[in-house]
Amino acid sequence: MKANSGHRRIVIKIGTSVLAKSFELDEKKDSPLKSLVEEICILHSQGWEILLVTSGAIGMGMKLVGQMDRPEDIRKKQALAAIGQVRLMRMYEDLFKAGQTKVAQVLLTRGDFDDRQRYLNARNTLCTLLELKVVPIINENDTVAIEEIRFGDNDQLSSLVAAKMDADLLVLLSDVEGLYRSDTKNSKEVIHTVTEISEIKKHVRPSKSALGTGGMASKLEAAKVATSSGVTTIIASAFTQGVLRDILSGEEVGTKFIALKSLTAKKRWILFGAVPKGEIMIDDGAVSAILERSKSLLFPGIKEVHGDFFKGDVVRIKNLEGREMARGIISYASEELKNGRNLFKEVIHRDALAIGTAPYLLDK
Repeated sequence: MKANSGHRRIVIKIGTSVLAKSFELDEKKDSPLKSLVEEICILHSQGWEILLVTSGAIGMGMKLVGQMDRPEDIRKKQALAAIGQVRLMRMYEDLFKAGQTKVAQVLLTRGDFDDRQRYLNARNTLCTLLELKVVPIINENDTVAIEEIRFGDNDQLSSLVAAKMDADLLVLLSDVEGLYRSDTKNSKEVIHTVTEISEIKKHVRPSKSALGTGGMASKLEAAKVATSSGVTTIIASAFTQGVLRDILSGEEVGTKFIALKSLTAKKRWILFGAVPKGEIMIDDGAVSAILERSKSLLFPGIKEVHGDFFKGDVVRIKNLEGREMARGIISYASEELKNGRNLFKEVIHRDALAIGTAPYLLDK
């Protein structure tokens, strides 16, 4: 199947459950990872642009130092990640070399998405690697990330990469076949198509790998971000032979989340890239002006200001009931808004407002 027959740019996330077994990375000759890399190499040779998001650095570090239990201490996690990342990339390089495909390591932190310039710089680097016909292998930089600014898991990282890179498809591969129904006697009945994530959540049986930090709830959040950015998302099992081939051939594999209307790159960053530095609560008139008439946010509509932020920061915008309905780039610092003097311009211009039509915001 050629790349011009449908999806062109694909983000593939490989979970810890695929890489590890009983906290040891599976390096058998018939491992699912080896099969997946072989598939990726074939697709790459056919013209697909592929970005691979991987977990496993801490798990590999644990194996190399002989530690069985995953540590809670952040310093030990960072040290194990530093040890494991080298071996993890060597393993990937060996596997891709067998398929005559070049790879590059890209380590990202939450700050690389929060800061607009770093966000664009990272995108430019990834785009250049794709132009050079190289497969970027992306992981969170666990050696420097602290708990307060971590992605949480690589499901979220992969969805942000998919949004950042205008991907056509995000594939989340783990040890589950997709979303399972909770309202059926057959616990393995997969829901194959989802058009409304917030509605499907109450019908889904929670699941979580014993090896990873994510789980099905994490994958649903990732699907929200990706589909809200115009990226079709599929959750499938990496242990299904030929899973990528079947997905790209249009077979009914795993659970497909239908993409919504795509947001602009700037508004994707506002909603999903930037970390909000504060929040403002607005009255019903301002809500109506923003949602129904696409107006800018003016100072008279603001009723409460929370947090400390500066001009150019992203803030949450909530109605009087406390429900988040938008995010935007603020034109004034929090102290200026709290004082309320000489505020004649828009507090948030309509071009810097990302309305919460995405389910990512509306079902919070």
